[in-house]
Amino acid sequence: MTELSTPLIDYSPDNYQQQLEDKIDAYKSALAALGDYAVEVHPSARLNFRMRAEFRIWHEDGSAHYAMNRAGDKRPYIIDNFPIGGALINQLMPLLLDAVNSNPVLSKRLFSAEFLTTTSGESLITLIYHRPLDSIWEDEARKVQNDLNIAIIGRSRKQKVVLDRDYVTEKLTVRGRDYLYQQVESGFTQPNAGINVKMLRWASECCSDIAKDTDLLELYCGNGNFTAVVAQHYRNVLATEVSKVSVTSAQRNFEQNDVDNVIVVRLSSEEITQALNGVRSFRRLKAIDLDSYDFSTIFVDPPRAGLDRGTLQLVAQFDQVLYISCNPETLMGNLSELMNTHEIQRVAVFDQFPWTHHLESGVLLKRRS
Repeated sequence: MTELSTPLIDYSPDNYQQQLEDKIDAYKSALAALGDYAVEVHPSARLNFRMRAEFRIWHEDGSAHYAMNRAGDKRPYIIDNFPIGGALINQLMPLLLDAVNSNPVLSKRLFSAEFLTTTSGESLITLIYHRPLDSIWEDEARKVQNDLNIAIIGRSRKQKVVLDRDYVTEKLTVRGRDYLYQQVESGFTQPNAGINVKMLRWASECCSDIAKDTDLLELYCGNGNFTAVVAQHYRNVLATEVSKVSVTSAQRNFEQNDVDNVIVVRLSSEEITQALNGVRSFRRLKAIDLDSYDFSTIFVDPPRAGLDRGTLQLVAQFDQVLYISCNPETLMGNLSELMNTHEIQRVAVFDQFPWTHHLESGVLLKRRS
């Protein structure tokens, strides 16, 4: 369920610039404790930037409505538009709601709707229910799927009904090359496609500047979002990810982008740290000769908690560190440790989530002589 941590916002261009500057000032203030560094700023589109969204379905006066929750409020509030949503989400929202309200089979005990769209025109909608789904529901949902030219999934407790497919395929252009990404309904994907392209371009630039005839270790690779782009700058890449869904998508994405120098294994950051330090062996690494790799760079994109102590010690052993962060607070804590062995080369911020306090950032570090 999407929650808003602030009151309703006036989405005006002037307000956007001010909220962005406030976030950047806070970021620079925290970074100043580590030194004086130039910060590259990558703003977002002000509206229609979000490619995925989740809405509560609120039933009132005999009709279904889209609704959201503010943090701390139990009762949701009804919405009739979603200005930060992509153009396709806004186009489909009223059409889907009309279809639901005109069909008792589809509206009965419908709890929420999730939209996953792409800039290339594909859309997947998941309808979540508080009741079992039967063949009658499937027949009615398939009619809506065909009418709206979308893909539909139905979910209820311990049940998932996929009418045709459970993913969309996004196409992104980075530094003159097109990349295809399978984005699965239950897997993580970057919500802001425009900012994602900027992040991919920045990461590729960093790697092209530092890479030689060496190898890359990537932790938290997800569906291969960054891997598919930066792999070209290295001899070989060993990527790790703990989610089965993401590992499967990553393998598919490497295949459809003709990336043939990456091996992805389903290991956590703690597990690959144990493997590289010789503390523990893993069956999933049985066919992989870790000693054959000549790692020069490590790429990390951890969750909001940042890097744990063991992973941080592993990262400190690499000549170059490329760190993508979704939490400036934990990033600064990790950087203060890494700067015992490394120095900062580049810093960039990416406004992945406009109109919120969240700020994505990237830091390139190099081992001190």
